[in-house]
Amino acid sequence: MKRYYCFCIVLLISCTATKLYAQQKFTGTFSNGYKGCKLSFELSADKRSISNFTFIGYWRCSGSTESITAGPKRSFPVINGKVDAVIMDPEKGGSSAFRFKLNGTVIGNSASGTFRMSITGLSCDTYELKWTAAAK
Repeated sequence: MKRYYCFCIVLLISCTATKLYAQQKFTGTFSNGYKGCKLSFELSADKRSISNFTFIGYWRCSGSTESITAGPKRSFPVINGKVDAVIMDPEKGGSSAFRFKLNGTVIGNSASGTFRMSITGLSCDTYELKWTAAAK
């Protein structure tokens, strides 16, 4: 009987820990730039990376405003709750490569910072946008 009881406690602790350290999904908005732009991303369970970062909105491209949904294929590293990184997609760059620059902090269920996405060779740019996001 004692072994069964211990197994139940271990199982309960394991299930609770899994729930506490699950990956968090964040959604957010921008306080500047075009109205209605949004972002989303996932913070890893160990809080060391941001993946599936997605920008949904508008940017200036060769003098006109265009709608775009985009994000890097790779993850942004997070160190002590802070992200400060640039990802080129494709990785080796080129005149038509996307450049994703993300700066910010993630504290608990909230996050904030700046984001910029551009393609230099095509004169496409969101310019620097200020964002806030919350975990769902």
